[in-house]
Amino acid sequence: MTKVLVFLGAFLLAVAVVAKFYAANEVKRTPLDTNTVTHLSGKASIFDGKSMVDTPVTALSTTLADSAASTKDVVLFKTSSCLIKAEAGSGPDCVSADDPQKRLIAAGTDVFATDRRTGLAVSDFKGLPADAERKSGLMNKFPFDVEKKTYPFWDDYAKKAIDTKFVGTEKLNGLETYKFAYEVKAAPIEISGAAGTYDTEKTMWIDPVTGSIQKQEQHLVQRMASGQTVIDINFAFTPEQVAENVKSAKESGTSLKQIGSTVPLLGTVVGLLLLAVGLLMWFSNRKRNAGGASRYDDDVDRNAGVGGLLDSDGVDDTAPIRRSNHRS
Repeated sequence: MTKVLVFLGAFLLAVAVVAKFYAANEVKRTPLDTNTVTHLSGKASIFDGKSMVDTPVTALSTTLADSAASTKDVVLFKTSSCLIKAEAGSGPDCVSADDPQKRLIAAGTDVFATDRRTGLAVSDFKGLPADAERKSGLMNKFPFDVEKKTYPFWDDYAKKAIDTKFVGTEKLNGLETYKFAYEVKAAPIEISGAAGTYDTEKTMWIDPVTGSIQKQEQHLVQRMASGQTVIDINFAFTPEQVAENVKSAKESGTSLKQIGSTVPLLGTVVGLLLLAVGLLMWFSNRKRNAGGASRYDDDVDRNAGVGGLLDSDGVDDTAPIRRSNHRS
């Protein structure tokens, strides 16, 4: 029993150390089975060739990790997006370019790779197509254990990473998030093959534990070189999308906390307790065994005569020797 307690105690302490200094860090990687669908909605003013026309809009963004092409450190993503004229929840997620109602505003696909820990783009990843656009900065999430500092975040229209500043904290459905924002002014872009400019203000609410985007709001404006506004849009994650994101972040955060804090704490406390009990029992057994031997030695000493040892009948066996040397 003593050996079992000592073994279990030492084993739990080892588990605590592994969970704290190895496992907790190893699990902080973007999952290779990522498959997310994000819904956004808002309002837009779109130039129809004569005037600006107001319309409700919805957007759909899908992000799928290619697990076969990814590695231990880098994940390859394939994404698609679609922006259409529609009230949220009133129509399809996307329509084709030849939609008879002409609801399609923009659609596209993309492929990029990111570091599974930092979230930063890996533009030289061998799994990328040869013609893939070279990107930099954060792409679709922040790193694990987000800090209150400025991060570079990639903007698809500006075609560069923009300094994204920490602007405060805010709770979303009970989850504390870090708010980050960036702004772009008059970035040169192409609009239907012609020169134009692009302005945007984008704010993101980030789960500081996983680095995932919980909520996003963006104001985007595109203008022709002449100054004519082509599109002026405000859109954001739908409330349902935010609720779903927060729920997922809480579950992920709990799992990471259990691996990084709860398991090491319980392993240490229970391990030390079992180890202490086991060692106490071991020392107690040693003392008991040592005490038995000591009592036996005391009995022997008490039966020893001044002239020598007494045999089993209590007679001094050394006496005849002493008598044989006595002369009368």
